[in-house]
Amino acid sequence: MAQKQKQQPQNNHQRIYVLQLRKAESIHCLKEPHHLMCYYDYGTGRTNRLHPKHHHPLRRLFFLLSSLCFSLLFLSLLFYSLGTEQILQVERNIQAVPKPPCSSMQNNSICCDRTSIRTDICFMRGDVRTNSRSSSILLVSSPATSNITEEKIRPYTRKWEANVMSTIDELRLRQVADSRFHKCDVTHDVPAVVFSTGGYTGNVYHEFNDGILPLYITSQHFNRKVVFLILEYHDWWITKYGDVVSRLSKYKPIDFTNDKRTHCFKEVIVGVRIHDELTVDPKKMIKGKTIRDFRRMLDDAYKGRIKYIERIDGRRSLVPVQYLPTSSTSEVYRPKLVFLSRSGGSRMIENEAELVAMAKAIGFQVQVLKPDRTTELCKIYRELNYSDAMIGVHGAAMTHFLFMRPGKVFIQIIPLGTDWAAETYYGQPATKLGLWYMPYKIQAKESSLYREYPKGDPVLTDPESVGKRGWEVTKKVYLDRQNVRLDLWRFRKRLVRAHAYLVAKKRNQNAQ
Repeated sequence: MAQKQKQQPQNNHQRIYVLQLRKAESIHCLKEPHHLMCYYDYGTGRTNRLHPKHHHPLRRLFFLLSSLCFSLLFLSLLFYSLGTEQILQVERNIQAVPKPPCSSMQNNSICCDRTSIRTDICFMRGDVRTNSRSSSILLVSSPATSNITEEKIRPYTRKWEANVMSTIDELRLRQVADSRFHKCDVTHDVPAVVFSTGGYTGNVYHEFNDGILPLYITSQHFNRKVVFLILEYHDWWITKYGDVVSRLSKYKPIDFTNDKRTHCFKEVIVGVRIHDELTVDPKKMIKGKTIRDFRRMLDDAYKGRIKYIERIDGRRSLVPVQYLPTSSTSEVYRPKLVFLSRSGGSRMIENEAELVAMAKAIGFQVQVLKPDRTTELCKIYRELNYSDAMIGVHGAAMTHFLFMRPGKVFIQIIPLGTDWAAETYYGQPATKLGLWYMPYKIQAKESSLYREYPKGDPVLTDPESVGKRGWEVTKKVYLDRQNVRLDLWRFRKRLVRAHAYLVAKKRNQNAQ
């Protein structure tokens, strides 16, 4: 039986070679087996028009070789120009990104970057020593050193808010020539970062936005080889965020004010950098770290504690119950929905029970969380880390969207007068994390203010104009005195869309 030979693909494309050295009067082309050769007639009076029966083989070879040489030359110049342009473009991009201040500071110097509206940050390099009694950090230099300098800084990330910044301890960064009175009690071979846990600490949004995230941005590149010096040190803060802090530093934090020993370093950073609300800008990070890298750090921070809690509770370690059997032969996927419930009389959902019942009827597995300041953070993380969707009314508790995995659903209920804050503080950052953000802006009839103000009152019809009266008015009217009664039929559309999305996503994952 004869074997069939594999047929080679044929190239049906025709190549066209054109050679023109000066202005021509006419053109003549020859069709070859795999190309088309064209020549120009320059009207010299001679019979130089090439015809198959007059075409000399040597002339034909000459034109072939000439065409090939020109083609190779053209391609080489083309690729060279493209490669050169790409290199030049990269160089232009690098030059377009300005180097941050203090990036090229010398040894035995103090340099402060005060260009940000949000925070100041200072760098000290050389023989650096702490002196908590005088609220100072000293850079010891030789007596011959000129330009003895002193800087002052409050290491907190609300620089533009004078009222809160006035409550932050101020540090003096001084260059001194005599070290006899400041001998080292503890010598460290790693850098230090100095920051404050004062200000708005106590509010979970500010604890992450003004503290934990800036600390990550400033220190993560040290790979835990860094010491933290904390102003306004709080034991409760260390208890609450100790798991996270331990992922950024393998050393015990130092209470700057109450530790009277002289700590010596070769490098100290006073203050922390902040990029934007609840996010990390990869363009400003070493190795392009993102908010997802921050979230992976949280995973590592809480993993051990969660496993311990799971053993204590007798629950399955780190695995959510996401399938509820409906019969002996089939299972129905029920996405886990966590509802962050508010208490305290402000921005509560008045028909919360009906909302929970509706979500269950749609097909969600619903869990209601009521976190407060005493709730262990890793317990909240455990629930949200393995949730598929989260619902909550605008407020500081929405910061917990950081605990959700990318690809999940975040539904923020937006009361009257809170549109800008809801979008800026939580909506945009959630999208950057990779969540499907579904805002639900309530109508006037869904607000408790509808029962307090006349129907035509600007409080109901034009919250933006009310907000222009100042933050105190906004806080008093819209944040402290407003509850929500959801139009369940209207809100149901959000839940149905979210459920369909999650079920389809799960189905696609199972099919892969």
